[in-house]
Amino acid sequence: MKTVKPFSLFFLLISFTSIFSQSQEVGEMFIQTLFKEKNYNKAYSFFDETIKSQVSEALLKETVEKLENQLGQFKTITEINNEAKVFYYYSDFENMKLDIKITIVENDKITDFFFAPHKVFKTQLSLGKDFNVKSNGVELKGTLLIPEENNQKKMIIFIHGSGPQDRDCTVAENKPFKDIAENFYQKGIASYRFDKRTLSYPETFNDKSTVDDEVVSDVLNIIHFFKNNPDYLEYEIVLLGHSLGAHLLPKIANQTNQINKIILLAGNARPLNELILEQYDYLLQLNPTDYMREEVIKIKKQNQLLKSKQFNSQTSNEELPLNLSATYWKSLLNYNPIKEIKKVNVPILILQGERDYQVSMKDFQLWKTALKKNKSASFISYTKLNHLFMTGESPSNPDEYATKGHVEEKVITDLLEFIKTDFNKK
Repeated sequence: MKTVKPFSLFFLLISFTSIFSQSQEVGEMFIQTLFKEKNYNKAYSFFDETIKSQVSEALLKETVEKLENQLGQFKTITEINNEAKVFYYYSDFENMKLDIKITIVENDKITDFFFAPHKVFKTQLSLGKDFNVKSNGVELKGTLLIPEENNQKKMIIFIHGSGPQDRDCTVAENKPFKDIAENFYQKGIASYRFDKRTLSYPETFNDKSTVDDEVVSDVLNIIHFFKNNPDYLEYEIVLLGHSLGAHLLPKIANQTNQINKIILLAGNARPLNELILEQYDYLLQLNPTDYMREEVIKIKKQNQLLKSKQFNSQTSNEELPLNLSATYWKSLLNYNPIKEIKKVNVPILILQGERDYQVSMKDFQLWKTALKKNKSASFISYTKLNHLFMTGESPSNPDEYATKGHVEEKVITDLLEFIKTDFNKK
């Protein structure tokens, strides 16, 4: 079972109709029991025997308390969708909406249960077409936007931040990638954005997986697909990464010669574990409760172990920040984005919201210092913008993500200027 993270914020023919209805009701009853009644013993009884060894009543209680501390009290289910045995209960909490994703098998027992950004099933209001790209044994589900007029022959590939994110980089009612892509489309810029494998195929990500398995390999495969497809041979490839995606862009860029530019939106130049400590301290200042104090103490203890000589491949997930595996953490700790970005040989644009508490101006300055001799690197920060590049008032806090907004128009303008610039003529 996976829980939402603070930042960052981690899926018979005769009686098909009746089985669907009954299974759907099982999920609804489970959510009611867990969040309304808070009857953890009864909620535990909904689980199939195959996963009871992984879930306990105590863990259910801890999950609910953590989630409500971040999102407020559960209010209601506003929409239910399903794909075969997987049901998506779009749920309204006081501060945010998200999907409670539940897998229900034939015996009406739950075999998988976690929280994820809302998956949009009704896509008729979105521009573009569904377009899948094969990568390492799965088909990445995405949206392809090709301008019908004034096509500039530039393809933007979007790379998400942490967690099981969808193609729109959805956070509550906000969809920054969709905002940017559809604005680009109107200006003749093509794009491809996709659902992360950790959202569509969580079973492919396990304790032996690295950040390459989560992000890097899929992006390289997408680049390879477009550069080797006759329909897109004339397109320039521009990578646009947000948060973790931006953090990894130097690593990706140095493993391919098939890209033309890279764009980092709110990318951390510092290690993730260092950022997490800063985020927790910030959240504690905003919300100085006993619960948050305990969380800060816990994350600091986990971080100390991560940096100590005692940390090794056998260290358990529970002892490490965000309950991520030792293998995953090693893959992050062995990566130096500052060292890598100095080797990038294509034009670079780095954007940062000055109100962003998840990735701060410290990181922005580190990028600037590292690239001060690079004439093809440019930097822009925005006074009033947060981690999603949406306008707000200081200080920034998690609650503002629940307010529907759009990526600031000036950000779109600056991105377009960089994308359209011919650096060979400068």
